Amino acid sequence: MVDRKVRVLIAKPGLDGHDRGAIAVAQGLRDAGMEVIYLGLRLTPEQIAEAAIQEDVDVIGMSCLSGGHLTLFSKTMDSYRKKSNKKVVFIGGGIIPKKDVPKLQNAGIAGTFGPGTPIHEIVSFIKAELGKISDDKED
Repeated sequence: MVDRKVRVLIAKPGLDGHDRGAIAVAQGLRDAGMEVIYLGLRLTPEQIAEAAIQEDVDVIGMSCLSGGHLTLFSKTMDSYRKKSNKKVVFIGGGIIPKKDVPKLQNAGIAGTFGPGTPIHEIVSFIKAELGKISDDKED
């Protein structure tokens, strides 16, 4: 079997108008050898889910600075799961209060990354999470 590059979709759900952090993460993941699809700003959860399915991604990364992360991330995951059985890694970034991290994890976000997180930590996390999915397929 030929290994393919990890495919990551990065998107900004909701009405955020600032995407500098999301763009920096997208570029860092590209520099680490991943294939990144950056969708941009002001997307609905349904648009993100549809694009993730069309692009056959392994990771869906969402960034939120507006405080709507609990609702927007959950709606995106729900929309994706209604339309696809493929297991993907969901990650979140932006301004996420520590008290909300367990809620996001319970909803299915594998990891959250705030401002200043080194790219190598995100890359290592993604690879580890994809390894878990790969291990599940072999069982």
